[in-house]
Amino acid sequence: MRIRAACAAELPALRDIERAAGEAFRDIAMPEIADDEPFSLDELTAYQQAGRAWVAIGQNGRLVAYLVAGLVDGNLHVDQVSVHPDSARRGVGRAMLEHAAGRAATGGLPALTLTTFTEVPWNAPYYEHCGFRRLAEAEITPGLREIRRREAEHGLGRWPRACMRRTCEACRPSCRGRVTPAGGSPRHRGAPSARPRRTAG
Repeated sequence: MRIRAACAAELPALRDIERAAGEAFRDIAMPEIADDEPFSLDELTAYQQAGRAWVAIGQNGRLVAYLVAGLVDGNLHVDQVSVHPDSARRGVGRAMLEHAAGRAATGGLPALTLTTFTEVPWNAPYYEHCGFRRLAEAEITPGLREIRRREAEHGLGRWPRACMRRTCEACRPSCRGRVTPAGGSPRHRGAPSARPRRTAG
């Protein structure tokens, strides 16, 4: 597997990956999340043109995962990371997060952040294994508060959610071997979208 920047021609495939990954939410009585539409092509194009959209290529040369991120309060904010179910439990989600952390560190950004569901096994509990920690209310920055506000307006407040942060430093071995089932995705939405996603889980 290799990770590289996404190409414009690949953006439609990212929507397919997210739809497939989202099906796991039906198994835990969250069909509304599974039915939530992926990022639009215009939104994905904005990430791609900003240089903050990455894809994972499997051994067969096919796209198996993607991650898009924005800048929120001086940190790299993971707006979505999705792994196709056919490539789940193989370390792909972890590798995508490590790649994002490396890019953030190279760019002088101190941390990765995301918002996610707290009670979905492949969301907050998984991210904690990957070096993220849940932020206390007093630690939530203005940009993250705005994302949470938009999420609530989008209906995500029905389920407990949290803001999380991971300092960008050396690769976290604690995350090794733990991956998001069926394409761990934060399912949230932050910048540049005005419409929140399901999470970064």
